[in-house]
Amino acid sequence: MSELDEEPVEPHLAAAVVDVFVYVVVLNLFVEYLPAVISETFTLSLLTAVLLKGVLEVVVAAKKRVVTRFRQAATPTGKVVAAFLVWAVVFGSKFLVLEAVSLVFGSRVSLGGFFSVTALILTLLLSRAGVRRLLQRPHRLTFPGEARPGN
Repeated sequence: MSELDEEPVEPHLAAAVVDVFVYVVVLNLFVEYLPAVISETFTLSLLTAVLLKGVLEVVVAAKKRVVTRFRQAATPTGKVVAAFLVWAVVFGSKFLVLEAVSLVFGSRVSLGGFFSVTALILTLLLSRAGVRRLLQRPHRLTFPGEARPGN
């Protein structure tokens, strides 16, 4: 079977796997350099990364829905309510992450408190965005007067 006969990898699955790898690296750097962040084993770090991937996908989807609602709000009261909902999702997500990790792993994994988990989540999301950007196919620049590919 040649390379051309193989089915391509599902892009969403590939992105999810890369995200988990990025999360494992970032989480283990936090474990190494922040005493409040604890994971007893690498396996627990890997499982925590998978859990964080799932929880953060839910949080990001909820935030997108609330932001869409904010943009669509026509009245000042609607804007205020939607803005409060955005704040509640962003603020509450930290507690959701802490509670999910505590529920699943107990004392074997600890992400510290509110501030360390906030720093962790921001670092995870920024690292994920950076790696995704790094792995994007480069767009070929075309200059004025130059023919575009396919033309």
